Amino acid sequence: MQPAEPRTKYTNIEEEFSFSNMINARKKDIAYLWNFRLSILVIGLLGGGLGAVTAWLWPVTYTARLTFVVEEGKSGGGGLVSALAGQFGFDIGGLAGGTGGVLAGDNVLQLLVSQKMLKQTILTPLDSGTYTLADKYADAYKLKTDWLDLKANTKKETIMFPHDTRNYTRLQDSLLHDIIRRMSEKEISVSKPDKKLGFFALSATMRNELLASLVCSRLIREASDFYIQTKTKRLRTNVERLSTRADSIGRLLNRKTYSASAANAILLDANPAFTTTGVGVEVQERDKRVLQTIYSEIIKNLEVSRTMLMQETPTFQIVDEPEMPLKKNRMRYAVGILMGGMLIGMFYCLYLLILRKTKI
Repeated sequence: MQPAEPRTKYTNIEEEFSFSNMINARKKDIAYLWNFRLSILVIGLLGGGLGAVTAWLWPVTYTARLTFVVEEGKSGGGGLVSALAGQFGFDIGGLAGGTGGVLAGDNVLQLLVSQKMLKQTILTPLDSGTYTLADKYADAYKLKTDWLDLKANTKKETIMFPHDTRNYTRLQDSLLHDIIRRMSEKEISVSKPDKKLGFFALSATMRNELLASLVCSRLIREASDFYIQTKTKRLRTNVERLSTRADSIGRLLNRKTYSASAANAILLDANPAFTTTGVGVEVQERDKRVLQTIYSEIIKNLEVSRTMLMQETPTFQIVDEPEMPLKKNRMRYAVGILMGGMLIGMFYCLYLLILRKTKI
């Protein structure tokens, strides 16, 4: 039998980390790259040229900015107590539920970029014709040319977006939703510059200057109308109901007044021997007094409801509107050249170092 070979013991010894070794390694890398300084310079210049071309081809966008504030209607009591408690960091109004609303708090951040608001906005006409903001958006981004090659567009027709969506095809609905998604995700933003204040800022960044301004201003108009109608819907319904009732009772009262007057005229010529002659007059006068009482109460309630409606109607005030010319966003040539040269040069240096390690 051959003697058994002794087992070899392997031990893993972790090399100690040293800043000096790391610095020396980097010095060696720099010294190695210095040998290729001319090629690195040429590659950097080529990268700068590519950056300049990128800056020239980079699409120009325009930013429309609008600032607004929402003033809630007159709410219930507790305003003084809430104000005092707010000095100590307590939100009594929020606990009481008195600050709820569609646009109360940060709900405006979601409402303005909702599909309903954006759809109503971009389907408004650009001017007095049928050409809508959605058509303008598609032309500004040259989408209609790309849509001609869609498989669903078998007739190769130019797709338009009229205001009336009842006759929309499935393709039109899909493309309209795609426009809304692009706007909500990339081009429209809503922010609150200061958390302690009630100011909101709406920004729209698009490739067409007029389109950005119109979308920004009309989106606020659609949102404000929706907010006010929702906030005052119950009171407006009550006012309309009382107004209709008051008109109806008023017409009945007018007819009853003429009937009572006619009954009094008949009573003057009636024979005193008939004891029931004045009954008709008395009935007419009684009905007239009842209608007068009902009419006065309805008018009183109507005026009270109108006063409450005025108090509860919020104020949607625009502070700063987008004005032409809008802010132009474009890549500067100096930035493009610098970024292109640095990026291409860094990648080339990294390639040289990797190639060096593979040769070792």
